[in-house]
Amino acid sequence: MTNHLDGASTHRSGRDPAGTVCLQFMGGGRMGEALFAGLIASGAEQAETIVVVEPLAVRRDELRTAHPGLVVSDAPVSAPTVVAVKPQDVRAAVGAAVGAGATRVLSVAAGVTLSALESAAGGGVAVVRAMPNTPALVGAGVAAIAPGSEAGDDTMAWAEGILGAVGDVVRVSEPQLDAVTGLSGSGPAYVFLVAEALIDAGVAEGLPRPIAERLAVGTLRGAGIMLAESGQGAAELRAAVTSPCLLYTSDAADDLLCVDLGGRRIIKKKKILNHCLHLQFNFQVNHIIPTLTIHTHTHLAAVN
Repeated sequence: MTNHLDGASTHRSGRDPAGTVCLQFMGGGRMGEALFAGLIASGAEQAETIVVVEPLAVRRDELRTAHPGLVVSDAPVSAPTVVAVKPQDVRAAVGAAVGAGATRVLSVAAGVTLSALESAAGGGVAVVRAMPNTPALVGAGVAAIAPGSEAGDDTMAWAEGILGAVGDVVRVSEPQLDAVTGLSGSGPAYVFLVAEALIDAGVAEGLPRPIAERLAVGTLRGAGIMLAESGQGAAELRAAVTSPCLLYTSDAADDLLCVDLGGRRIIKKKKILNHCLHLQFNFQVNHIIPTLTIHTHTHLAAVN
């Protein structure tokens, strides 16, 4: 098999109407499959022009069944290459791809630096490092890419075309990828944790779990759409939902959760603390140490 479209004139990742190999994936795992499936579904590539190099025979059979026409092999060919293997296998995968003739490499392996990638590739190979995230598996990912020393704008556009098939893509410098890893790479886990907290809070307040799950998922989906499409910032949208209030610790005889004084809600601290979930978690990525504290007030909406 030969590749006729290793240059900058290719469409997105390089579809060739003649049906020759235009793109190679080293690794047929979940992320690799998400990327080539997205390319095929979007029409940017045809299954017949993609080669997936996968060492496990069982997995090769699975890929052939799931993606008719896809070329699945245990040996690399000469084609622009996406490296989608485990970090410990990246050096060998890059070396094998370049040894077969690849002159352009995009790595989606977490934590493998451009220096390590270029060392494995040798001279004359344009290398791009990417940090995608798991929503790419459903076509809603966001990724950042950083260029190696020999990656020009045409190579960056090629990488954007591949990752853009499953979501949004931004360009950053390699030092900024540490922040990207903490923000969007790990970010979905924190959103899922918020979802867990909302669901558990709903169940604790008497909702059936399926209803709590439906409400939480719909809330997160709707909030995300508002954030993306409303033209308002996160702080502005949050402020539009929350209401200013004072907390106090009065032991007054009334059993109300809050009282209204001249239109200003005053919420009893002793009461509200019984209806809050406090989730505090820290994550550290090199010099990035954000702390996120979430307070889920499950009773506020029901206050009279």
